[in-house]
Amino acid sequence: MASQPPWGRSFAKAADERGKTAPRRGGMQPPLFPGGGGGAYWSGSLPWLTVIKACGRFKMSISETRRARRLDSLNPLAVTLDVPLPKKRLMPKKTFWGDQEPLSKIPFKIMRGHKHIVSSCHFCVDDTKLLSGSYDCTVKLWDAMDGSVVQDFKPSPEGPVLECSVTADSRRIVAASYDKTVKAWDLETGKLLWEISHETFIASCKFSPDGKYVVSGLDVDCGICITDAKNATTVSHIKDHHERSVMACCFDPDSQKVASVSLDRSIKIWDVTSQATLLTITKAHANAISNCCFTFSGHFLCTSSWDKTLKIWNVHTGEFRNQGACVTLMRGHEGCVSSCHFARDTSILVSGGFDRTVAVWDVGEGYRKLSLKGHNDWVMDVAISSNKKWILSASKDRTMRLWNIEDIDEIPLVMECKKTLGIKVKQCEGCDRPFSIYESDIFSETVTQCVFCRMEAKDLAEASLSSERVGSLASECSLDKEDHGH
Repeated sequence: MASQPPWGRSFAKAADERGKTAPRRGGMQPPLFPGGGGGAYWSGSLPWLTVIKACGRFKMSISETRRARRLDSLNPLAVTLDVPLPKKRLMPKKTFWGDQEPLSKIPFKIMRGHKHIVSSCHFCVDDTKLLSGSYDCTVKLWDAMDGSVVQDFKPSPEGPVLECSVTADSRRIVAASYDKTVKAWDLETGKLLWEISHETFIASCKFSPDGKYVVSGLDVDCGICITDAKNATTVSHIKDHHERSVMACCFDPDSQKVASVSLDRSIKIWDVTSQATLLTITKAHANAISNCCFTFSGHFLCTSSWDKTLKIWNVHTGEFRNQGACVTLMRGHEGCVSSCHFARDTSILVSGGFDRTVAVWDVGEGYRKLSLKGHNDWVMDVAISSNKKWILSASKDRTMRLWNIEDIDEIPLVMECKKTLGIKVKQCEGCDRPFSIYESDIFSETVTQCVFCRMEAKDLAEASLSSERVGSLASECSLDKEDHGH
């Protein structure tokens, strides 16, 4: 008998085993290949042509093969390596703009580019550009429309940037860093203009509105330093201005007064001309005061605090507006409030907090119109554009968000809030700004001025009354002198 090749013997043995384990009906084993003759099994003497024809009968059709491959490719347990994976379906690119919440419908844009906490943000160049400072030791200029980085200012600070500021004409910027320096650049060319060093950390820096000065808040010195923005010379250096570290400082709109807030919970107003402290408010908050900002008129100052509140002060009297709806500024954030910023017309106040939200306030009535949610970590700083259409927020999550609030009064959430509070909007006869009043108020029809104009009128009336009293006292004294003379 002719010897079979090894694979022929193993194939036949496997066939025998299958025949033993699974016998066919009738006890007869069918031939392995038809046409082999007399039911014979595989034999090395079988003609190859017969084998090829027999194998061909067991092949699947082309359509069946393709179908099987498709099914295998969808089978998560399939291990066939030669079957190509199904092509991924191309998903449409995510648009740069997104929606906030179903009831809010506030579009936003996310700015990614910093590698660490974004600590400071500003609008500039007619709201077409954005300025940011970060703990990644960089200061960047962004295009507001496409979110791209336009300029990365060099040389970069050698430490985390705590705050940056830009002049009103958008020509120069400054940045304070943990390396104890303040650097100034030309915004258009990116050229470094000057650099000054301090002996202590600089917690804050701001340009004056006229661009002539830069004020810096000092940590260990617990004071403020006012610098000439042109030649970087020191104008004033007030040490121990506060009992603890200064958290923030800013100029008033006239560039003549500097407000500063501190860990000691106090507010101070410093006059640049007279080199004296004009106003001190101690224990202004129950915890550290994180930030401050003036209204465009300069009559009012807003402060934000770690006690979760915001307060608005009359800087002429230092009196807290603790009456009316302004008390609701205490219920806007669930965590510490980090920053605050007034709109140019003072109708809107924006604040950011460690609860990851941005609050939009109606200043006239002091209620929170909307809470913008989306950041994944603390909101470090906020800004609002001059046209009141955009809000910019900087976060510990390494991003900035640009929110479109142009139609904020028309979204369902805000309309429902106004309806619940019973608020209607009127036009101020004094400054032409819109202001809100409660429909249920018995004086709603007689109120024709916003709260700011009413406050100013009250201050003028009190000042006039005081002058009249002084005049009457003077006249009484003169009469007494005449009587004694006679």
